[in-house]
Amino acid sequence: MATLSDITVSASINSLFAFLFLVAFAILRLQPMNDRVYFPKWYLKGIRENPSTSGPLVKHYVNLDVRMYLRLLNWIPAALKMPQLELIEHAGLDSAVYIRIYLLGLKIFVPIALLAFAVLLPVNYTGGSFSIMSLKMKDLTFGEIDKFSISNVPPASKRLAAHIIMAYVFTFWTCYILYKEYKIVTDMRLNFLASQKRRPDQFTVIVRNVPSDADESVSEHVEHFFRVNHPGQYLTHKVVYNANKLAKMVDKKKDLHNRLIYYTNKYERRPNKRPTTKTGFWGLWGKKIDAINYYTEEIDKLGKEEVAERERVIGDPEAVVPAAFVSFRSRWGAAVCAQTQQTRNPTRWLTDWAPEPRDVYWSNLAIPFVELNVRKLVMAVALFGLIFSFMIPITIVQTLANIESIEKVLPFLKPIVDKGSTKSFIQGFLPGMVLKIFLLVLPMILMEMSKIEGYVALSDLEAKSAAKFYFFLLVNVFLGSIVTGTALQQLKEFLNKSASEIPKTVGVSVPMKATFFITYIMVDGWAGIAAEVLRLFPLIMYHLKNIFLVKTDKDRDEAMDPGSLLWPITEPRLQLYFLLGLVYSTVTPILLPFIIIFFAFAYLIFRHQIINVYHQKYESAASFWPDVNRRILIGLIISQLSLLGLLSTKQAANSTPVLLVLPVLTFAFHKLCKNRFESAFRKFPLQDAMVKDTLERATEPQLNLKEYLKDAYTHPVFKGGEVELMDIDEVVDECHVVATKRSSRRSSLKGSQAGTSDGCPEDRTGIYAV
Repeated sequence: MATLSDITVSASINSLFAFLFLVAFAILRLQPMNDRVYFPKWYLKGIRENPSTSGPLVKHYVNLDVRMYLRLLNWIPAALKMPQLELIEHAGLDSAVYIRIYLLGLKIFVPIALLAFAVLLPVNYTGGSFSIMSLKMKDLTFGEIDKFSISNVPPASKRLAAHIIMAYVFTFWTCYILYKEYKIVTDMRLNFLASQKRRPDQFTVIVRNVPSDADESVSEHVEHFFRVNHPGQYLTHKVVYNANKLAKMVDKKKDLHNRLIYYTNKYERRPNKRPTTKTGFWGLWGKKIDAINYYTEEIDKLGKEEVAERERVIGDPEAVVPAAFVSFRSRWGAAVCAQTQQTRNPTRWLTDWAPEPRDVYWSNLAIPFVELNVRKLVMAVALFGLIFSFMIPITIVQTLANIESIEKVLPFLKPIVDKGSTKSFIQGFLPGMVLKIFLLVLPMILMEMSKIEGYVALSDLEAKSAAKFYFFLLVNVFLGSIVTGTALQQLKEFLNKSASEIPKTVGVSVPMKATFFITYIMVDGWAGIAAEVLRLFPLIMYHLKNIFLVKTDKDRDEAMDPGSLLWPITEPRLQLYFLLGLVYSTVTPILLPFIIIFFAFAYLIFRHQIINVYHQKYESAASFWPDVNRRILIGLIISQLSLLGLLSTKQAANSTPVLLVLPVLTFAFHKLCKNRFESAFRKFPLQDAMVKDTLERATEPQLNLKEYLKDAYTHPVFKGGEVELMDIDEVVDECHVVATKRSSRRSSLKGSQAGTSDGCPEDRTGIYAV
């Protein structure tokens, strides 16, 4: 078990790393050659330009102004002073609300920590049970930290009432702050949507599982259905093509074009020597040939194949997916369609709000709808297997965290690890670092699993990947660390004692895992967050590209990778800190200051990154907040149940009915928040839609909405190509009855000439076959 000395070593190491990262960042950000790495967002907005190139050549790369180095910390007030409204305008609502999660952590845990240190810490420290348990349970390994935990309180002691009372206080305070924050974010979202500029997704829905029809194509079928069932509101639509093969060709052609530019620029600098390359993989082996001629021929060849494939996709009815983006004349019309059931059969004509165009994940639109449930089932099984396969490295990490207990089981290791500095390093720093390394590759795997499941929006992909990562952290990092660590530490207890004694042994040892989580927080939440602002990998990659690939300003812009908020990674990691803080607030409150430092430090770092670095890939108007609120409440319930189980080992059975009330109250609070606020994140009020439509008609009466939406949901590979998609509305004028090949429908058209609200006749065919 890690001691105070081990934790001090860990704190020293991680604080030193964090300090060095911050100093390196403060110096590197001042250098002109790094300006695009540390301020890319301002370049993307066209506000910032390259530093002045006048003066000596060295000034192009190094800042020689000594006065600038005297103000190394001026980035901190600069990151904090931007007002919230300006931050939303600058970075978007998603980013502004994201950093509020760190503020939420401070609002919850600072008062809890003050109260816990004033009440629970003295109660625990003066409990006097530590020495007694050490004698009775010789195989139990205690550390100095345990004197500050509930483990030091004797069984059946009246002191346990303080923990029960504090559990109620902490629960009510957490729920109070969550309710206030939910209301604030809801108001921010509604105000943002009300003031937001016109966007294509406000008028568009995505319809999936369009039923097949022997008489009409998918495009005609969609046109007919929405003209009949949404008269006066339907405007236009875009069918979805399976263009995945074409998209691969376009990407390959872009890569070849970049290579051609590189070799052309190289030849222009040295015209006396033609550049060469090899025909093998990445030009590493194979026959040596003229690079410019080779890539020119390859681009021409691929260009012809691309045109042929584009023509095939457009002309092949089988390439049309039974899905479409359908646009309406008003936001009100789109809201009605997106939020209602279209037919009696709830599995057909499924409509939902379309993602904004840059949020669409085009590859998954080609997946047949009937496959989606199968894919999700397969990925659920795969996730289950992945979680339990990761128990092996988690067990290894816990072995390092409990090296003293392993020594008792395997005495021959004692001479190797029984040196003071070695043991402090292994127990105080290595477990958290090993766990962080194991967790680096996991989010990429989870994102690929979400893509296989078939979600059609990047925001959905990231939300589902975040949900998987959170579940993984909950099961493996939190529960797995406690269970595997306890099993290793109490090995002889499990083998030699009766089954009825095992829960007591586990319950007593649960608070002792606080030392491992303290070291993990310092590795991940201190040094890890400082490394985030340094951006060492993007810095190295930018300069490598600048040396070998960048020849034009456009190349330099492409080499400047601003990155974005990695929601599938950062949000679940945040939730782990909420979980740890809530669980250990009543059990081992000495962990709370480490969490508070993380929230404060991360708030500062990520606010700076959002203002100066990260480029937002899409805008969901904070639609993720219900997930944030729900996961914090899950952590709160887990903290209540863990305290309930712990007190049962303390011969405090009378506390069970009292503590059982807390999860019930927390769940009731969750239902209250869900009923009160969640609809604002899932639906768009018709009243707000009508207000925006009315205002827009009054201020822009000449707006050509159809022209505005014309190419918004055209697949990127069809934009600017030699073969363009044909818009069905250009052939069938919007003020004519929809053409149909059905004789039963043609005969009914005679009675359907009443006309729409804008003077166009309607196709009222009575019952529409679906």
